[in-house]
This record gives sequence, C-alpha cells and structure tokens, in this order.
Amino acid sequence: MKLKALTTVAVLAAATLIGVPAAPASADDAFYTPPAPLPAGSPGDIIKSQPSRYDNSTATRIMYLSRDAKDQPIPVTGTVFVPTKAWGGPGPRPVVAYAPFTAGMGDQCAPSKTLAGEGQNDIVAIFQKGYIDRLLDKGIAVAQTDYEGLGTPGDHPYVMRLSEAHTVLDVLRAAKRLPAAGLPADGPAGIVGYSEGGGASASAAELASTYAPELNIKGAYAGAPPADKAKLAKSLDGSLYAAFAGYSLIGIQTSYPEADIPGLANDQGKKLFEEAAKTCTLDGMLKYMFMQTKSLTRDGRPIADYLDQAPFDKIVAENRIGTLKPAMPVEIQHSPFDDVIPQEIGKQLAKDWCAKGANVTFDGALIASPVFAHITGAVTAPATAAAWMNDRFQDKPVTGNCGSF
Repeated sequence: MKLKALTTVAVLAAATLIGVPAAPASADDAFYTPPAPLPAGSPGDIIKSQPSRYDNSTATRIMYLSRDAKDQPIPVTGTVFVPTKAWGGPGPRPVVAYAPFTAGMGDQCAPSKTLAGEGQNDIVAIFQKGYIDRLLDKGIAVAQTDYEGLGTPGDHPYVMRLSEAHTVLDVLRAAKRLPAAGLPADGPAGIVGYSEGGGASASAAELASTYAPELNIKGAYAGAPPADKAKLAKSLDGSLYAAFAGYSLIGIQTSYPEADIPGLANDQGKKLFEEAAKTCTLDGMLKYMFMQTKSLTRDGRPIADYLDQAPFDKIVAENRIGTLKPAMPVEIQHSPFDDVIPQEIGKQLAKDWCAKGANVTFDGALIASPVFAHITGAVTAPATAAAWMNDRFQDKPVTGNCGSF
C-alpha cells in the first residue's frame, strides 16, 4: 500500500509540475457526427473540413474516409497543420503523418479537439504538441489522425495494427487532397509516432507499399513501439499503467467482436468496459493503477492466459508488428529503462525488420530518466524524430545499423 500511495503521489506531482491547462472550450460536436450513409469514395477522401486553431500554423480540422481492421469504410477525424514558416529544403514542402500516443478512449480525448484547446484538454495534449511543434519549426506540414473511434462514433480500437495503419496512411492522403494545404500528391511524406503512435507508425510503414503505394514516404520514426501485444499483456498487468491493458481489451473487442471479451468478464470486468471507454489517459491511469486482469474474468485467470487459445491466438498474430518489410528507411528509438513497453520489444521489432532486409536504425541509448522513463521519453523523443525526418527530406543517405544491436 505504501508503494501504491507513493506512486500515486508521484504521478499527481508530475502532472502538477508540468501543469494542466485551464478549462477548455467546447468542441463542435456536430462536426464529429459523420453523414449517414457515408459518401462513396476512396480512402483519404475528405468528407468535410473546418478551420481549427494552432500556433504558428494554418490548422484545418478534417473528417476523411479510411478503413477499419475488417477493411470496411469508416469516418476518421484529424487535423492538417501547415506551418507559417517556409520550407527551406529541396522540392515542395513535405508532410509528416503524426500518429498520436495514448490520448485515452473517450471522444473528449480526441487529439484534434485537445490540440485546439477543446475537449478534455489534459496534460497529454502538452506532450502531443511537442511532436507537432518540432516539425512545424522546420517548415514541415503535419497531418494528425485521431484514429478510428476517437471523436467519431464507436469505440477506439486501441493499438490494433490494421485500423491504425490505415488511418495514419489515409490522413497523409487527406492532407494532400486538402486544397488549402498546397501539398502536391507526389510530394515527400513521412510518419512519426511514439508509444501507441510508435506502433501505428511502424504498422503504417509496413503496409504503405501495398495499401498506399502512391505516397512518396521518405522515412518513418517509431518511438517505443508496442509491437508484441502478448508480451505487453504480461508486463502491463498489475502495473502503474494497467489502464493500457484495459484499453487494449476494448480495442480487441472493437476490431474483433468475435472475441466476445464481455462474455469472459465478471461484473467488475463489464463495469471496466463501460467506464474505461469514457476516460482520457491521466484519468484512466489514476483510476486503474495496479489493476490485475485476473480480477476482471469469470474464471479468475489473467488475460495473458487466454492469448494462446482461439480466437485470441490469431488476433495476437495479426497484430504482431514486424512480419512485413518496410519499403522506406525506419528509425526505432526505445529507452532501456522504459517502464511501460520493455525495450526488448522495440529491439526485437528492429531485428525482425533487419532480417527481412529493411533499412533500420535502432537507437537504444538512454533517452529518458530511469524513473518514469516512458513518459519522460515522450518529452525527449520529438527532437530526435523531427531531426531524423528532416534529414530524410534533405535527401541525406542513411544505411541503418543492423547487426550492431
């Protein structure tokens, strides 16, 4: 109990030190309601748009077509940021798809809301801004996705590979189809993400050559990617970040309703499903800190015990990142002290890609404090991500470091 109390105090103290923004403005909820039926079109087509707000840029909120894990059409929202700063590199202005890290599960947590000072604009929005600001400062446009089910109807399929890859690649398409952005269809593009976003970035990098081969993607950066969900099911269970395990269960049920996770849950588990789906990250962390998944199941088994049996074995395999070769150079950055996603997961992803002949750079050096390494890594990673992507747009060669880690 002493450890739990001390950890809770530490998390709250960190939030206080960083500062939680003042009460946000209300979002335009009507914008997040998609037309019914959805219009016919191709992935990346813009359904509607409206001006948004963000410093040092012209920001446009968009709703665009994408595909879910079952390859069905879905509406997705996001934001396109065109910097006021000119692009000083070769060729036309590049655009980077920013895949946000865990914002939460409730519609009020959608990054296109919180980045504009709307929705539940908690501490996470401050961290998200770091990635966007670093890119804008280099004259690079940013296309940010909310992913499936954040803002739009339905639950968010948290860390589900296919849905997140599709929404990331399609926000690049949408940005290039937004007339006001002035981004040519064949112009240079990139992908950046950390944590949940690192997994989404890595997934998009793998699928780009088949799902969106027309995109001129120069590189992809993946920070602390959750590539192996089976290992995370064990490491997150009962931890400070146990909420993310609960979010993952909602994600599985959203993309794979045949899993019937509610049918395995006891009353406490069913209550979690209802309540966790409405929380944002900090709320969820504090509410479900040290939760053990064996307390959620009817038979008292932890979730990890189910993953080698049908249908979960196939679901876990389908969501494993590292089975396909990215066609572009990729960088993986992962702290050795990561307390949410163990570094061995990111390193194994790098090794898997290297074995397939990909151009991989793995950075496993200390990028964060040993305490709360995952969170502090989210503060230090934007500078590396922006610099690495800028080098790709400057046509600087990169040969990777396969075989050295």
